[in-house]
Amino acid sequence: MSNTKWAMVIDVQKCIGCHACSAACRIENQVSQEGNRAWVTTKEFGTFPDIHMLKLPQLCNHCDTTPCVDVCPVQATYKNEDGIVVIDKDKCIGCYQCVNACPYQARFKVTETRKVDKCNFCQHRIKNGLLPACISTCTSQARYFGDLNDPNSIVSKLLKEHAAEGLLPELKLGTNVYYIGIENFRQS
Repeated sequence: MSNTKWAMVIDVQKCIGCHACSAACRIENQVSQEGNRAWVTTKEFGTFPDIHMLKLPQLCNHCDTTPCVDVCPVQATYKNEDGIVVIDKDKCIGCYQCVNACPYQARFKVTETRKVDKCNFCQHRIKNGLLPACISTCTSQARYFGDLNDPNSIVSKLLKEHAAEGLLPELKLGTNVYYIGIENFRQS
């Protein structure tokens, strides 16, 4: 049994919206043109003349309470013991119920295969001691990855030092992607 719980912390104050994370993910995981495992949205907030633009990197939140897992009729979507929500593409029947159940729009249909795709924290890289591709290529060092159960990991330290929360906290899904500086999105 794993004692690891993988998580990501994103500092939106550092993100410059370069989309290196999105491009690296697409290349590393051979993502179809139909969707994104990682993407960046832009949000404008404030009133003239004090207007600011924030970039919000997004991906699967690897929730503790998983609406996508709950609706899968064939258990093709499941949560690993290390906290990563994954899709077994051999089991996926392409019913797309999980796509509709995800409140973060983090899943997408792949027409060619009639399967679903989403971020899996580059599980193949983690198994080889590497960071996810989006972390390795973040030019502004806005993304961090590590084990929440390790108090000395970078993510544990950042969560102790900064106010951070997941997206849509009102859903109480226990997301494992945390945002530093997200309060600026909530004010607008």
